[in-house]
Amino acid sequence: MRQLVSVVLAVCLPMAAVAQDAVIRIEAKRGEAAASQAASGWRKEFDDVVTFPLNGEWIGIALGPLPRDKADALLAELLGSGRIPADSFVTVPGGDVSLTPVVEAADAGEGETPGAEGILDGAAAGQDDVPNAGTDRDPEVMPVPADDQAATAPADAPDPVVEPVIAGPDTYIRLQSLRTEAEAEEALTKWRKDFPGAGIWHLPGDWFGVALGPLEEETAQAWLGVFRQGGILPDDAFTSHADEMGDVVTPGEAPDLPAPDGPREMPPVQEMQQALRWAGFYEGDIDGKPGPQTNAAIQAEMLAERLSPDPGTAMQKLIERREDWRKEMGLTLLEDEHTGLSLMAPLDKLQFDRTERALSIYGPANGSGGALILFSQPGGQQELLDLSGLITALGWVPQPERQIESGHVLLKGQNSDHFGRAEGWVRDGRAEGFVLVWPASDAKTHERLAAEMSDSLTRFETEDNEAAEGQDAATGPEITPVQQ
Repeated sequence: MRQLVSVVLAVCLPMAAVAQDAVIRIEAKRGEAAASQAASGWRKEFDDVVTFPLNGEWIGIALGPLPRDKADALLAELLGSGRIPADSFVTVPGGDVSLTPVVEAADAGEGETPGAEGILDGAAAGQDDVPNAGTDRDPEVMPVPADDQAATAPADAPDPVVEPVIAGPDTYIRLQSLRTEAEAEEALTKWRKDFPGAGIWHLPGDWFGVALGPLEEETAQAWLGVFRQGGILPDDAFTSHADEMGDVVTPGEAPDLPAPDGPREMPPVQEMQQALRWAGFYEGDIDGKPGPQTNAAIQAEMLAERLSPDPGTAMQKLIERREDWRKEMGLTLLEDEHTGLSLMAPLDKLQFDRTERALSIYGPANGSGGALILFSQPGGQQELLDLSGLITALGWVPQPERQIESGHVLLKGQNSDHFGRAEGWVRDGRAEGFVLVWPASDAKTHERLAAEMSDSLTRFETEDNEAAEGQDAATGPEITPVQQ
């Protein structure tokens, strides 16, 4: 039994808290046995470990007591060195709260208070959530004397089934603490832009807290880390249990934040970059190389969708969503004989219209309102710029925003009718690319289709395209956009 648990908790060596002293709370556990096991680990790291009762069955584990100013300084030092959890905080126990030093069993001596053996036995049995850990009965079910059982139950009756008491979620993510209710209401309006279910509590000490919950403790801790890393929560945001929240002032709603189900292995970087571009969070090169831009896009996706606090799981879910959308859109490989270009396109929403010099034009099908233009001709940067000028003149990309680099041109624009996006490259002595026109009422589909086309555009040689070499699209006949 000694090798399993090495501390004695609340029934031993009580010490009254001094009113002005504070403690650094590093953890809380439900039930004496679970708290005993956790505190034993902390006792190996620190000498001044104490426990104290919280509301309900919870027990706090802390360092101290010590003056408030020293507690604040020590908290900063320990957080900086990573020796305590990031959500640790300084608190001043009430005058009626007793702090119990955590001592190793070898130092407890002969004068242990009766009842310690029951706690140790409960811990050895692994009863983490049972406060009266010396028994194997549910704390909410009173035992029935044997004589009464014999008198009231048939001899062959099965043993009664005791349903366990299951505690619900009781952990909150504390977003901000303010001095007045008016300040809290003003802050709540801002916080609800990111957290629609946030509410306000009147905290102990006459503060007002904006918080999100309730959640299971593990879930709250996992998402707290995601929100901190994503920059939408300050580093000093932390979690609190329900017994520390005081009274509800403005009710909130429990957020739909999934519990951790990872960690899962991260997918290949190139697949993540393509999926993140499809989702609208990544504009860098699809080069399969991890970097700050890719990492920032992963964080943005996790914060926007909130499907998992584990990056590997979140990225796998994103890739699955993209694949489902590709099937729904009917993306198919289009091989255009005239330009010698191929790319993924929604062929049930487009239909071939005509060719003009180095251009292939596809108009709308089935009422999609979309259009696709492929262009390819021999040349370099100047020919690419000439093509981009033609595209602008024809109104395919209205009032475009231009990004021009060596060997690459990107045009993006819109009006009240449609979005337009043109992207072109100089590759192997050719100026080639595509223009996508899509209804202004469906911006998300336009962005996703453009990402798919940009990622998949490639060249295959054809006789038709070879015969078209030397023709200059920029000086050809006047071309008008396909009617949408």
